[in-house]
Amino acid sequence: MHGLWSSLLIAALACTALAGGGCQEAPKPYGTEARLRLPGQTQQVWAVAPVINLSGLKEVDPLLQADLVYEQLQQIDGLTVVPVNRVVEVYAGLKINSVKSPQQAEEVCELLNCDALVVPTVTAYDPYDPPKLGASLQLFTRSASNAAQNDPAESARFLQAVAMFDAANGSVREAVLSYAAGRSDPQSPMGPREYLESMDRYCGFVYNALAADLLRQMKKQSPA
Repeated sequence: MHGLWSSLLIAALACTALAGGGCQEAPKPYGTEARLRLPGQTQQVWAVAPVINLSGLKEVDPLLQADLVYEQLQQIDGLTVVPVNRVVEVYAGLKINSVKSPQQAEEVCELLNCDALVVPTVTAYDPYDPPKLGASLQLFTRSASNAAQNDPAESARFLQAVAMFDAANGSVREAVLSYAAGRSDPQSPMGPREYLESMDRYCGFVYNALAADLLRQMKKQSPA
């Protein structure tokens, strides 16, 4: 959590230092957004589960939110992503609505022949200006799930990124605009502010930040 917010603040402060209070002086060309990369040289396959909605709001569509997570993960170099509809089919075959244990996550991974299962959760959702999204991404790795069957303490190896992103916070707004650099369509009348006006785009920003946090945790755990 602290690492995630530190990265957001660093990005925001860097923009301010470069442009005297904004990121207007050196905009990135359209289509040249910064990309995330899976640590190491190996390729992995991850599956995306339907979002668990803990916000209490019916407006949160678990499948739509999972698709937004899928879109962000699909842009990570070194990663192949299994879409949510495949996971839904496996859930139906297992007669479950969500994974409730490492053993279930392991079974889903085996049936999909993937390395990990990403389970997103939405805890707070407010699409009105300024938007707010509380969310988490939990990564059940196949090897960690398998080990946890014999040792429950191994569940600590599971990775989870959790944060609340409230655009009323100036550092969050700066981070959103930094994320929009190279992504916002120059033909759009709103420009980068579209990522604050459109909840789907704002959610994409949040899931990108959470995915980046998962990758940082993976890099820390990787052998030197």
